[in-house]
Amino acid sequence: SKYGIKIIIDLHAAPGSQNGFQHSSSRDGSQEWGKSDENIEQTVDVISFLTARYVKNPSLYAIELINEPLSPGVTLESLNKYYKAGYDAVRKHSSTTYVVMSNRLGPSEPKELFPLANGLMRCVIDVHYYNIFNDLFENMTAQQNIDFIYNNRSSELNFITTSNGPLTFVGEWVSDWRVKEATKEDFQRFGKSQIDVFGRATFGWAYWAFKNANQHWSLEWMINNGYIML
Repeated sequence: SKYGIKIIIDLHAAPGSQNGFQHSSSRDGSQEWGKSDENIEQTVDVISFLTARYVKNPSLYAIELINEPLSPGVTLESLNKYYKAGYDAVRKHSSTTYVVMSNRLGPSEPKELFPLANGLMRCVIDVHYYNIFNDLFENMTAQQNIDFIYNNRSSELNFITTSNGPLTFVGEWVSDWRVKEATKEDFQRFGKSQIDVFGRATFGWAYWAFKNANQHWSLEWMINNGYIML
């Protein structure tokens, strides 16, 4: 509160794991979340608990119901069921806290959550844009990566940003890539391109992460060393 920082509570690990990755606490790569009513109900209970615990804190800005559910393991049907129940759980405690819903990773439609989200107040769709975790970027030059941001990412964000739909949030991005021997100027232009484009998201953006041992994944280091200018 001293610095006016707003907090988004984002559930990264759900019972059974929603994506099979280490960051969702999967021990062996298995993905079981959403396959039973039990683990969906457990997750709703966690959201209700977290909202009740922090709702009176003026810094609480939003609750993100789950991070990066992975298709096809998480079906759209089970995700919609959970998102509606999770939204209702937040609303039992607060009418003003934003509720953030992460798009699925993997095969999915960018607007698949819109039929649900369009009918909900103070609802946000979260997308994550990285020029790393796809072989498409393996041999791209610095300029090709920058052009991809200004052309492809811009189109992707524009497609889900509507005047009467949910707000859009680029909830994860990083100024790192697969480019070998990139110069500081290359990194500066790449960072600027993402800020230019992701700055148009109606709910804003979040860099992953603020502090990190890997320099380019640390927003603090990138700012302090002149790689990113805000």
